[in-house]
Amino acid sequence: MQPLVAPAPALDPEELVRTARHAVLAGIGEEGQRRLSAAHVAIIGAGGLGSPALLGLAAAGVGSITVIDDDVVELTNLQRQLAHRVEDIGTRKTESAARAITALAPQTIVTQVPERLDATNAERLLTGADVVVDTSDSFLTRRDVATAAESLGLPLVWGAVQEWHAQVTVFWSAPPQGEPVVLADLFPPGTEGEPPSCAQVGVLGALCVQVGGMLAGEVIKLVTGAGEPLLGRLAVIDALSSRQHEIAIRAASSAATEVRA
Repeated sequence: MQPLVAPAPALDPEELVRTARHAVLAGIGEEGQRRLSAAHVAIIGAGGLGSPALLGLAAAGVGSITVIDDDVVELTNLQRQLAHRVEDIGTRKTESAARAITALAPQTIVTQVPERLDATNAERLLTGADVVVDTSDSFLTRRDVATAAESLGLPLVWGAVQEWHAQVTVFWSAPPQGEPVVLADLFPPGTEGEPPSCAQVGVLGALCVQVGGMLAGEVIKLVTGAGEPLLGRLAVIDALSSRQHEIAIRAASSAATEVRA
């Protein structure tokens, strides 16, 4: 993939020092770090996956992060939602996440959106972002996010976790190269259903940290052009057996053409 974001001007000395370990990393370097500084990432959800993802993005030097979440911090969140602390209980997750980001990376511009994303506001909330990260736990929200990202032509870094299991991939309706792959290619409309909640079946907190880190990594690769993103590949993680494998995702239109042929 070509880099998604043009590099910003030279970083100031303090940010150069803070992100110095990226400057010597193959595939990123000083120019890649300036690309991260110029990037705007919108993340839906500041919970189990969103918390480690947004911390990873801030630590990496992403210049602008929009956090979209209408929930407040509860005591039960703290087992897995690492951006929040005991003193944040009762406050909006966007506010708590913004404090955590600023404490880690003061130069990152944080936009708080304490709204519930839905079909009526999704495009408005995501316009202006370079990459969208969806960590929501409702499939209705995931569908609305995906529809807006497809309409805007934005890459969508997508993750889901439940119990001991997780999935990570990248959807993109208009990639500069390769075949478009969208959420409907993995979950055709009407087939997905609504998964049970964490309160019903539980979730491994450490797995949330792992998957949130993977989501941040996919964003970094897209922005800088390093490596190979998970476009067209679904990473499936089984933490209970310590196994991970991939499943290829193909555009439904391509599969239908092959069947007719």
